[in-house]
Amino acid sequence: MENLTETTDHRHRRIILFPLPYQGHLNPMLQLANILYSKGFSITILHTNFNAPKTSNYPHFTFKSVLDNAPQDERYTNIASQGLGSFDRIFLLNQYGADELREELEILLRDGQVSCLITDALWHFTQSVADSLNLPRLVLRTSSLFCFLLYASIPLFDDRGYFELSDNRVPELEEEVVEFPMLKVKDILKMGFKSKNDTVGECISSMVKQTKASSGIIWNSIKELEEPELEMMLHDFPVPSFLIPFPKHLTASSSSLLDQDRTFFPWLDLQPPNSVLYVSFGSVIQVEEKDFLEIAHGLVDSKQAFIWVVRPGFIKGSDWLEPLPDGFVGEMGRIVKWVPQQEVLAHNAIGAFWTHSGWNSTFESVCEGVPMICSPFWGDQPLNARYISEVTKVGVCLENGWEREAIASAIKRVMMDQEIRERAKVLKQKLDVSLIKGGSTYESLDSLAAYISSFPVMHR
Repeated sequence: MENLTETTDHRHRRIILFPLPYQGHLNPMLQLANILYSKGFSITILHTNFNAPKTSNYPHFTFKSVLDNAPQDERYTNIASQGLGSFDRIFLLNQYGADELREELEILLRDGQVSCLITDALWHFTQSVADSLNLPRLVLRTSSLFCFLLYASIPLFDDRGYFELSDNRVPELEEEVVEFPMLKVKDILKMGFKSKNDTVGECISSMVKQTKASSGIIWNSIKELEEPELEMMLHDFPVPSFLIPFPKHLTASSSSLLDQDRTFFPWLDLQPPNSVLYVSFGSVIQVEEKDFLEIAHGLVDSKQAFIWVVRPGFIKGSDWLEPLPDGFVGEMGRIVKWVPQQEVLAHNAIGAFWTHSGWNSTFESVCEGVPMICSPFWGDQPLNARYISEVTKVGVCLENGWEREAIASAIKRVMMDQEIRERAKVLKQKLDVSLIKGGSTYESLDSLAAYISSFPVMHR
């Protein structure tokens, strides 16, 4: 990974960053903060107490908790007991957070010279707050450009009646989406919308609208991966876009909300190159016990060595591995609760990644040239899975549920398919070239720093 050093002294310029409090959103925002710090900017992180980052890992940043500091507030009590997977918190804070955020920003503007605010795109209410303070707001979008373009097309999909289809209308569900022929109609349904006017649809619509109103968009991606999508974005959303592959600059280990197991590394170090399957379905996904057992049987039946991340709470109704018979895995695999994922993917023993196709995991795999088996659940995951399997062709989709025979077959195919492996290797090489002087990533990062420096410093 690139050794980041301070290149320009912007210490009199402060950037305020406001991540969404979920692992897949915290990681890229804190990686971005580190990158901007390395460019010489001072960094302040606003955060909720819910899923607060480990501030001791970032002594070079200033942290300030906002929005959920008064749990007795009746607006927040109905979500106080909700778990990691609940996005009700996002909807609620978008609805009620403006006044409190404005007060916090006014204090920060009085205390120091602020260049801009960078928020997660899903904090769409922050655009009106920034506008009221004449403070430039950039957004970090933690999904792909391809996914964002699809989110922007939700009104079109609604007009076409896609969201009204039911699971028993199989022929229609298997049809291609006319505007995005790499997708099937069932992928649109898996995004999780009932219509453009339901709670999720309205939130995404507001996110798209306020992203278009922002001063710029920062993407965890590269031009070489999504060039056609970048051209569409620049046409439809005429604000500056900056594509930066965060995993190639810094790891996300320090922002992990879960403790990371490293005890398996001595075992991994002894495995031959490209011989181990890495399996992880992210920080939020849950499965039924019967599906968990199908996954376990598929892994063992594949006869491939594996590292399997089973997060506590991953199996509905179980604390951890209670449904699995003792000794079932044997010596062919290791089951752990959480790992430093980027470090695992970069290990030469890893031959493939079986993933839920969240964008962070997908892009980290691309960055390390690791082929993928995609088992998407909802949201952007089905879209990422199709892009990987149908556009870049560096992975395959498992789309017919959890069947041990299909699982074992997919594992064997991806672990042994040299064409998929070669395509993944070539894509990684393109990414690596983009990092050197004159490359797209190098220039995008310099452009972002210069753009932020062009804003007049704000103080009150």
